[in-house]
Amino acid sequence: MEIYQHFRKEEQPFIDQVLSWKELVEKQFLQKSSDFLDPREQKIFQSLIGNDEQFKLSFFGGTAETERKQAILAPYYESIEQTDFPIVMLHAVYPTKFITIEHRDVLGAFLSLGVQRKKLGDIVVGDGIIQLFVSSDIASFITFNLTSVKKATIEWIEKPLEEAILSSETWQSHMTFVSSLRLDIMMKEIYGISRQSAVQAIQKKFVKVNFRIVEDIAFVVEEGDIFSLRGKGRSRLKEIVGASKKNKAQINYDILK
Repeated sequence: MEIYQHFRKEEQPFIDQVLSWKELVEKQFLQKSSDFLDPREQKIFQSLIGNDEQFKLSFFGGTAETERKQAILAPYYESIEQTDFPIVMLHAVYPTKFITIEHRDVLGAFLSLGVQRKKLGDIVVGDGIIQLFVSSDIASFITFNLTSVKKATIEWIEKPLEEAILSSETWQSHMTFVSSLRLDIMMKEIYGISRQSAVQAIQKKFVKVNFRIVEDIAFVVEEGDIFSLRGKGRSRLKEIVGASKKNKAQINYDILK
C-alpha cells in the first residue's frame, strides 16, 4: 500500500491494525478502544485518521499529563468521555525506610508476569507510593499476582483516577540543529557525547527507541520517538521544525530530568 512509504517497515503491523479498526468503526458504527500507545504510535494513529470527518479520535492515559495513552475511535456523531476509556488505577504503598523502589523496578516486576507492555500505561513512583495505570481487563490479574517489587511486599487497591498523584518527573525542552536525523547523530546532540561514543552505545545495545533496542546507527528517527541511553536517561523528539539554509534539521527535543 502506498501509505506504508510514509512509515517504518516495523510499523506496518500497527498501521494495519489501525486501518482495520477504522473499517470496523465505519461499518458497525461502534467505538473501538486500543491498548496503551506510546507517543509515536499515537502520532501514527492521528495521521492515519487525519481530518476524516467520519470519525472522532481521542487519547487518554489516566491523567492529563500521562505519556502512554489509550485511543478511542468512534463515529463522528458520538461523544467520547474519559470514563469511556478502559483504564484502572492501582495504588500501593511501601516502606521507604527499608527499601528504595524506582520506575524500572516496577516495570520489571510487571513484565516478569508475562503481561504485554501495551497493557500498562504510566507508572508513578514516589514518597512510598506506587500507582499503575492498567487496562481494565488485566486489573484483577495484576492485583492478585504482582505481590512484590524488589523485596517489598505489595498490596494493590483500586482508586479513582481523580486520586492520581502528580509525577515528580520533569522534562526540560531544548532546540537545536542537527546535520542528520540518524540515530547516532541524535544521540550525540541530545546527550552531549562524542559521535564515537554514540556509535559504540548503539552497537552495544545501550540505546532504545520507543522501548525497543535499536542497533542500526543509521536508523532514522521520527517525531514522537522516545529514546533511552543507558546511564544517561530518557529523551524524546518533540518536533522536527524544518530545515536551515545549510540543510540542517531544526528540532525540538525534551530530556527527562
